[in-house]
Amino acid sequence: YIIDENITDNDLFSIVFTRFFMLIRGFFATIGFKKRGKISFIGKKVCIKSKSHIECGSGLTINDNCTINALCKGGIKIGNNFSLGQNSIIECTGVIRELGESLVIGDNVGISANAFISVRGKVKIGDSTIFGPGVSLFSENHIFEDKSTPIYLQGATRKGIEIGKDCWIGANATILDGVKIGDGCIVAAGAVVNRDVPSYTIVGGVPAKTIKNR
Repeated sequence: YIIDENITDNDLFSIVFTRFFMLIRGFFATIGFKKRGKISFIGKKVCIKSKSHIECGSGLTINDNCTINALCKGGIKIGNNFSLGQNSIIECTGVIRELGESLVIGDNVGISANAFISVRGKVKIGDSTIFGPGVSLFSENHIFEDKSTPIYLQGATRKGIEIGKDCWIGANATILDGVKIGDGCIVAAGAVVNRDVPSYTIVGGVPAKTIKNR
């Protein structure tokens, strides 16, 4: 860890104290994982369902009040040094009549508080990508062409979402099903991304459009 020179000894003690108890919780909370790393940090009131579908590397951090439902066909695979912010939800399956596909997260990925990741289609997040608070991913679209049939009975399409390496997804951005975001992209805060984004492109707006290239 790199420590800011302005942190006092008292601040550092408080941080270490909190992390120590997160480490203890991490040891017990990851029992039952298909594969787990050497060190995990788990906050308070964390709910993890279908643990046998999860593989994770070392340095996993799941902060307070998070929920992970890992029940899906291909499971969840998480790299090293992954962080999930407070009050975030990873939901792989909504209804048991049709399980979600899979979630793959690379190394050094950081997801801020209040994220919602819906894993109906396949979702892949590349190494060193960071999410601001409130980001949402929806890897499914409902079919609605038949006006005589309720939408929930018409099924859904699941194209999936892919986010490349070294991307920055801004606060409250929404990424919709079928979108592929290339490496090194920036998605502005509040953007709604409904189409592919080429590598090293900055996009923003509703729907998201190219602002400039990096």
